[in-house]
Amino acid sequence: MEQSRGEDTPLRAADDPLKRNQAKGLEPREKWANKTEFLLSMAGEIIGLGNVWRFPYLCYRNGGGVFFIPYFVFLVFCGIPIFFLETALGQYTSQGGVTAWRKICPMFEGIGVASQVIVIYLNIYYIVVLAWALFYLFSCFQSPLPWTSCSQEWNTVDCHSYNQSMHRPNAGWIFLYNKTDNYSDILISSHSNFSEALQQAVVSPEEEFWLHRVQRVVNEDFLGPPHYDLALCLLLAWTICYFCIWKGVKSTGKVVYFTATFPYLMLLVLFFRGVTLPGAGAGITYYLYPDISKLSKPEVWLEAGTQVLFSYAVCQGVLTALGSYNKYQNNCYKDCVALCALNSATSIFAGFAVFSVLGYMCHELDLPMEDIVRSGPGLAFIAYPKALSLLPGPQFWSVLFFLMILFLGLDSQFVCVESLATALTDLFPGVLRKPKRREILVLVIAVICFLLGLPLITQGGIHLFKLVDRYGPSGTNLLFIACFESIVIAWVYGADRFYDNIKDMIGYPPIAVLKYCWLFVTPFICGINYKRHRRRCWLVVVFAPPKPLSSSASLHLSCPDAAQATLLYDLVSSKPLSSSSTFMPSWAFVVAGLLTAGPMLCIPAFILVSLKRDRRVISPSPELRQLQPHAPRLMLCGVIVFGRQGSLGRPGDDSEVKAHAEDTSRV
Repeated sequence: MEQSRGEDTPLRAADDPLKRNQAKGLEPREKWANKTEFLLSMAGEIIGLGNVWRFPYLCYRNGGGVFFIPYFVFLVFCGIPIFFLETALGQYTSQGGVTAWRKICPMFEGIGVASQVIVIYLNIYYIVVLAWALFYLFSCFQSPLPWTSCSQEWNTVDCHSYNQSMHRPNAGWIFLYNKTDNYSDILISSHSNFSEALQQAVVSPEEEFWLHRVQRVVNEDFLGPPHYDLALCLLLAWTICYFCIWKGVKSTGKVVYFTATFPYLMLLVLFFRGVTLPGAGAGITYYLYPDISKLSKPEVWLEAGTQVLFSYAVCQGVLTALGSYNKYQNNCYKDCVALCALNSATSIFAGFAVFSVLGYMCHELDLPMEDIVRSGPGLAFIAYPKALSLLPGPQFWSVLFFLMILFLGLDSQFVCVESLATALTDLFPGVLRKPKRREILVLVIAVICFLLGLPLITQGGIHLFKLVDRYGPSGTNLLFIACFESIVIAWVYGADRFYDNIKDMIGYPPIAVLKYCWLFVTPFICGINYKRHRRRCWLVVVFAPPKPLSSSASLHLSCPDAAQATLLYDLVSSKPLSSSSTFMPSWAFVVAGLLTAGPMLCIPAFILVSLKRDRRVISPSPELRQLQPHAPRLMLCGVIVFGRQGSLGRPGDDSEVKAHAEDTSRV
């Protein structure tokens, strides 16, 4: 085919997408102004709250330095291959998260749709965390800080400013570490120095500020009206997000110079302040102290895998969207390696900043570390604010801290909105790629997501937040999508053909181990062996009976070899909703089922639609450039597994005959 033989063969006028778009009055697709904008945008997306709060806590809880072993195993064999796959796919096709898969393999367009469903979940609920951060930020300008005393109007008789039950053992945040927090539970413990009344129930002022001032939790099925102050914070967060991306990559590329670098400055300030405090060494020791026995626990490996997927933003279509704005010959391979190294290094470094301050808190309050870090990633709104309040000038340090939280989440948020806007624009270019349409599209997305986010800031909104958090962008959905991505690229489109595409872009083939990761290792790690019992396990998780299943019952559901598959383990080991001791609304089971089913059903649904259309459902678009269009799609050990696909040209195109007589091995 003429368009498949390299850059030296011009496209016919009728086949040139740029000329066709100009004839229709469509704006050309944007590109990054320079590589720095791309790198900062990618860094801003993948480096967020999960790096600063989730990773350090997971290290502490799962064996200290030993946790690095499963983490880097998943990173090398699952995280980096999928990260590079999605970025290279976007750069090669110059399309967003949906149309990129349509061009590669129309039958599996549902992979892109499923990833956009995940992005919609994130756009609705992740920004609520920024609203909380803004609420805390504005409260930092009060003296004294409102969460440091029990004399406020929202405090109860159980409030006490110093007790060992100030940090709950079962608290957590799924958007940070994939577990659900029992927000309404209060750990009741005794202390020999307390009176009999205080032994019965004591709560820290930090926790009461979170429960009774910020959330104002009510355990009822009815959500109630939104809190006006949180609604204003949410509106402010969306306003900032909108003006960061309303002009496309032109504005996004400039904003990330600040939003992606400022959190590093704040993290450095907190690190140097933390390591100079008394007790910092003990806190860092707790962070890294190795416990080899943890490696034998499957949940440690599961948490390492989900941490990699969450922190690297894979299976969300975001990487594909950002990569699509690269120039065709950008070396995305080196970019991805550098970004992965930066991401993991940031996670490890953040642990020193966090645990040095917590060590100081242990030293000042004379409490063991176990009572400090039991709140896990709830450190962001309970434990760490308490630690900063013990420093001289607590308002200053609290402002820096919540600014860091705000900017860590902000660039992740507006890049997710950018991903959705890119996907919609590429799906409907005739409507949306016209002057002023971009600004209107982003405004519509912001308004709709703002309205859908209002139920999350009501009196019962925290219960809905937990459901979206746990069953929306969950590890199960991400693992499911990652499985299909690697299988489709490696086995359907062809790993060798994709290698040729990458070689065409960057000038040389990437390391060969990536090919075998896509073919075998990554699908297996993500849980390819789950298929036999997927539906049965799903019913256990989502529509579980009131009585929680025992561990033996869960194991009975799995096949012998599936225990090694992360996805299957995630399915059978997840606690059913009804087994939680926290309050759960009556509608929680239906919502959880819909949230889980939404992304997973997209892939088989689009497969059926493609088959019904009776078209060549696995043939890539003829507009895609192929370095060697007649080479085998996949070879293993010198043996052709899948030969070249049928002609990619249009009916009546005789260019394929000419291509046989020409050298197609060079561009």
